[in-house]
Amino acid sequence: MFSSFMTNTWIVASIVAAVAGVIGFFVVIRGASFAAHALPLGTFPGAAAASLLGINPLFGLIAFAGLGVIGISWLSRRGRHEVATALCLITLLGLGALFLSMTNEYSQEVYALLFGEVLGVSNTDLAPVAVIGCFAIAVTAVLFRPLLLSSVSPDLAKARGVSNRAMEFAFMSILALATAMALPVVGALLVFSLMIGPAAAARSLTDRPIPAICVSVGVSLATAWTSIALSYISNWPVGFFVGMLGAACYGLGQVWTRA
Repeated sequence: MFSSFMTNTWIVASIVAAVAGVIGFFVVIRGASFAAHALPLGTFPGAAAASLLGINPLFGLIAFAGLGVIGISWLSRRGRHEVATALCLITLLGLGALFLSMTNEYSQEVYALLFGEVLGVSNTDLAPVAVIGCFAIAVTAVLFRPLLLSSVSPDLAKARGVSNRAMEFAFMSILALATAMALPVVGALLVFSLMIGPAAAARSLTDRPIPAICVSVGVSLATAWTSIALSYISNWPVGFFVGMLGAACYGLGQVWTRA
């Protein structure tokens, strides 16, 4: 479990879990769960496009994440936010189907991006994930006060001179970066679990922002580490344990709230 070939797995999973814990807190308090689910699914076709162009799939993920953010922000000005998110999702998935139809050598990569491949992290994957993760957390720290204010009370934020539209775009950009870097590790279908479950549990335990973020990061790290250990022992997919433990965290948080 702690052999040299597992070193990259522990490092990259810890980075992804820490970022998911921080960003997940804002996902929960902003009620942006649908966006957190849609963006990863909408960005994975970017890896297919990158494969066709012969470039690093991470660049394709980031590019499509940017397209998703721009599309959601633009359409949200003309309609409901969840409708704009759904329209962008189906458009990006349609492009993904087109790109995948142009190649016969991408099935394993698509499976990894959907369900994760944390045990297949190479040395070249570490640096981009670390840089993007640190950048996402740094931007969140810089925008912490206005982002928190616009999340809790948009009207008060507007009265204090904070642009809710700018904060929404900034948050969606941070979320897109976080999901793009997490896709190769936990997959598009499970990054949602890693963001929502621990953050929802932390939100149930405390109403104070900083302690809630700390608890969210801690629970997210514990979920990732436990999932890797159980996957190594049982030879079951890491994604299964991430999803189950994420749901368990949310359930325990609800039990605590009711108690």
